[in-house]
Amino acid sequence: MLLIFLKGVQEMKFKRIAKFVIMMLAVLLVLAGCSNGGDSAQSKPNVDKSKIENLPQPIAEKDVKVMVIRKIGGDDHTAQYLAGAKQEGEAMGFTVDTYSANGDTAKFHDAIAQAMEKNYDGVIISHGDDAATVDNVKKLREKGIQVVTFDSNPDLASIDGVTLTSQDDEQLAKLALESMNKQLNGSGNIVYLWVDGFPPMVSRNNVYQQFLKDNPGMKEIERFGVASSDTSVQTQNAVSAMLTKHGKGEIDAIFATWDAFAIGAARAVKEAGRDEIKIYGIDVSNADLQLMQEKNSPWVTTAAVDPKVIGAVNMRLAAKKIAGEETPQTFNLKPTLIAQEQLSGEKVNMESLGEIIAGWGVSDDFEEDWMKALKNAYSGQ
Repeated sequence: MLLIFLKGVQEMKFKRIAKFVIMMLAVLLVLAGCSNGGDSAQSKPNVDKSKIENLPQPIAEKDVKVMVIRKIGGDDHTAQYLAGAKQEGEAMGFTVDTYSANGDTAKFHDAIAQAMEKNYDGVIISHGDDAATVDNVKKLREKGIQVVTFDSNPDLASIDGVTLTSQDDEQLAKLALESMNKQLNGSGNIVYLWVDGFPPMVSRNNVYQQFLKDNPGMKEIERFGVASSDTSVQTQNAVSAMLTKHGKGEIDAIFATWDAFAIGAARAVKEAGRDEIKIYGIDVSNADLQLMQEKNSPWVTTAAVDPKVIGAVNMRLAAKKIAGEETPQTFNLKPTLIAQEQLSGEKVNMESLGEIIAGWGVSDDFEEDWMKALKNAYSGQ
């Protein structure tokens, strides 16, 4: 009887195991089907580009491939910049690959080297701040690869065929500082959040230093800045420590030259219950807008350019270069000041911000008729 019982138990175990194996195989088959579906859903429509009028020959005769490489990362601004470039390129039927090195210099340059080996038609480089980037871009150009750079080493503008784009960093700083100066009536103690070593930060700092000279009532009492994958966390900790050193009435405002700084500062100020301190920032994202709209948020204004628009404009410049069309050596994108008071009412995000601020999220810079025709063809219109 015992042997019969044990045999029955073994058969039951075997059946359960067999049932489990069959179930897992079924799941794997479903996942495989989903994966294939995702790949096919992203495949480009079959478009006969020869039927598109006035399409430049270099664009018409091949499948255009563009690589977008960004040195910094880990923030919403980076994600939206890359998304803007990718969406614009894919709308024109290009193959677009994106990569963020998250602040790792070695990985950043390795990505450029890989782009060189894979013979992309164009490479867009963001935040390539060092001399090695200049050397790499020269090598890309020697191979005939078209290059557009954003917020990168100013020396890149001197390389033949390269366009250096940037936000108008001086205007960004001026807008933020002017709003702070107005609300503080020209007098106050400031915490300065800034990091050296990046071209846009250098430009913003130049404006800030001149601002202090022109407004002697403004006094910098503390500063902090680090660029890393967890900048906002490190900033939050640093600002929290500063707040313990200075009681109420000793800090009036925080000037944050990057939204990752502003995010950390806003969290620290709210946690400390220091409602008297106001934050004036640069750059914007959905996370930023959410913070600015929170009850009693200290973040009152931010000066910004839509990062998706920056990515899209960079892609158009790359497309024009691949097409053999003339492009400028440098191009600045004009910023806008976003005030907390404009965000009242329903929750505002990056998509709906254009309903409040005229012209936000829209740009026709470098958008040629042939680009519009390509987009129409690939969208099936």
